Amino acid sequence: MNILITNNPLVEAQCKDKAKVCYIDTDLIGVLTHVRDLTHKGHRLLTHPLSGSIKPNESLYKSVLITGVTEDLDVQSKTDLQSVGIIEESILTAQKFPPRQFTDQYLRDMQIVDLSLIKSALGRE
Repeated sequence: MNILITNNPLVEAQCKDKAKVCYIDTDLIGVLTHVRDLTHKGHRLLTHPLSGSIKPNESLYKSVLITGVTEDLDVQSKTDLQSVGIIEESILTAQKFPPRQFTDQYLRDMQIVDLSLIKSALGRE
């Protein structure tokens, strides 16, 4: 089963039947860093870490789908260099944008946008 790394509580609640959801309470860079660490352990990216036309500082929420190498997230496997390169570039890009403050309504809207993007990707499997 594929693994969905997310910091979006809506994704955690609504996508459990489509992938193994790994919810982490962190910011965007934290999600990307976690995904990077898993790509170094052999997982491949199935969705682009900066999908959609949302700048990295316009949303705090991110969901990234990766392959499930095994049930154990820490099992070492062959590293996919393309996935590592994409996630490393995504982290560098996200770090270029200064953090912003958001209203509660805006944050809720961004949760819905992130949920919509990942549901679309899950529907293609």
